[in-house]
Order: sequence, then C-alpha cells, then structure tokens
Amino acid sequence: MSSDDLERRYRRLLAVYPWEHRRAYEDEMLAVLLAGARPGQRRPAAADVRNLVGAGLRARLRVSARGFTEPVWADAAAVTGLLVSLVLFALAGKSLLDQLLRDPSLPPRFGPGGVDLVDWLRVAGWAGVCVAALVGWRWLAAGLAWAGVLGWAALVAPQAADDLTYVVDTLPQVALAVVAGAALTLSVPRHRIVALLGVRRLTALLLAPIVMVVLLEINRLNRPTFDPVSGTSYQVLYGIEATSELVVWLYVAALAAAALAMLVALAGLDSGVRRRIVVMLLPVAALALVIDSALAGWATSTMNMAHVIPLVPAQWAMLVLVPPVTFLVGALLVQRREETLRMVALGRAADREQPAGQ
Repeated sequence: MSSDDLERRYRRLLAVYPWEHRRAYEDEMLAVLLAGARPGQRRPAAADVRNLVGAGLRARLRVSARGFTEPVWADAAAVTGLLVSLVLFALAGKSLLDQLLRDPSLPPRFGPGGVDLVDWLRVAGWAGVCVAALVGWRWLAAGLAWAGVLGWAALVAPQAADDLTYVVDTLPQVALAVVAGAALTLSVPRHRIVALLGVRRLTALLLAPIVMVVLLEINRLNRPTFDPVSGTSYQVLYGIEATSELVVWLYVAALAAAALAMLVALAGLDSGVRRRIVVMLLPVAALALVIDSALAGWATSTMNMAHVIPLVPAQWAMLVLVPPVTFLVGALLVQRREETLRMVALGRAADREQPAGQ
C-alpha cells in the first residue's frame, strides 16, 4: 500500500511538467523515482520535490516562451497595439480639446490653463503610432509608443515627491502605453492588421473613439449654465450633464453604441486572437482596479492632508507586480484552456476513427 501512496504522490509532482513532456517521459521518470525509493518510503524525498518542481516549472516556462512566438500571438499583438494606440490618441485629443475649447458653464475667470507643447506632442505622437501601425512601419510605431512611456518617466514621474496622487492616477495610461509599445514591438507581417480586421471592422475601430470624444466634448460645451440667483435644474450621470434626464440617456446610448461597435469589430476575430487580446489588456484593468479600490483610502487621506503621504512597500509592490502577474496568469490560463481543447478534439477524432462495434 505504501508503494501505491508513493506512486500517487510522485504523479502529483510530475503534473508540474507540461502535458507533452508527461506523455513522452512520465512513465520512465516514475519508474526511475520508484526504483530509487527506500523500502517502506511513503512520501517523496525533499530533494526529489525540489528537483521535480524546479525542472517542471522551467519546462513550462520554456513551453510558454515558445508559445509567444506563435502567429496567433503576433496577430493579437497587432490588433492590441492599434486598439490601445487609438484609445490613447482619443484620450490625448480629449485633453487637448478641453484646453482649447472653454466650457461656457464656467464663470468668466475660470477656464483652461492653456495648451502647451506637450499636449500637441501627445496627440501627434499617438496619431503617428496609429498611422505607422496601419501602414506597416512597425519599428516607427513601436518607437513612438516607447517614446510616450519615456516622456511620462521624464515629465510626470518626477512629480511624485509633490503630487504623488496625480502620478498614481496616470499609471493606467502609462500601462496602456507600455502595452502598445510591447505589442507593436513584436514581429508582424506588413499590413497584417488590415488583413485581420477587414475594411469594415477597421473603420469601426477607427471611428468609434473619435465619435466618443466628440460626444463628450459636445456635452461639455452644452452643459447647463449655473445661475447663482435662480439656480439651475440639471441631471448628471458619470460626468454627463444635461437639463433633462432624457438628454442624458441619449448621450449614454450614443456612447454605448460607439463602444459596442468596437466590441463587435473585435468579436469577428478568431477566438484565439480574442482571448489573447483580453490577456494583454487585463494588466491595465487590474492596475486600475488596484488604484480605485486598494489605494482609495490612501488617495482620500492624501487629498485631505497638507503633505504627501508616502506609499508603503506593500502598496508599491501591488502597483509594480499586479500587471505582470496578471498577464502571466492570463497567458497560462489561455494556454491551459487551448491544451484542453486540443486534447478533447484528439479524443473525439479517435472516437470517430474507431471502427463501429468496438
């Protein structure tokens, strides 16, 4: 009975290895391990546990690294790079328009602080990334994207000593820029994005962010003007303001339609590409969630204090580690799911090839 227990525990340890390795070598490895066991031994030796787990994890990392060279990852990276660049271009354009177009609902002495060179460079830079990605100039697109990351490091990061909350709030946008730079750095055949999306879906992806920015600016420029004497009745929903609830919901419906057009365009892609796009975007969503939830109390306290409250090491660790860990976990889950689907497909194929009556 002790031999059965030992064999079962060794099989659990061997599960660390990729299934391709186990299929080829599991029985041989198990036989060697059992042959070297002591009489009456019921548990694997500590050295065997360390060796098996370490070697298994290294084998999985090698398999995962090879997986990133598959064409499906390159296709997902091409679409993700363009998608993220479009979002960052829209955000930069919205910020520029907020500075150029004065909000008429504000008092005369209150208004934008004025446009500087950095605002124009952000818009021009991300527009250049989008155009270069579409044309197929991969290195130019990636270089401009990484230049955006370096620009944040040079202009925004040094403000951490005086305005740490602002620096932390900009981290999701920086994470998007890192995703764009990393995705566009991968080798992709020229004009692959157009071939993947097609003209119709590509047009939807290009126009939807622009339409959303235009709608938000129209709403901002048509906000109800506050009357300090008689007051003003208006409705507000997540920053969208109007004199009636119906107008607010019309804005929401138009914004939702633009977002839905982008989702529909992506939904037409291959399922493997879609899954990998989600994996590439998950780190940004995880980082934003950490900032909005785990750091919400810190941000509130900092705003109410007369000095900057420094982040503790655990909070810095969350900001630094959550995005890469989220990406690695997502990539491993996608790989595991696709391995399972392949095994199921092989089993079904074997069942179909089996002669009837056996």
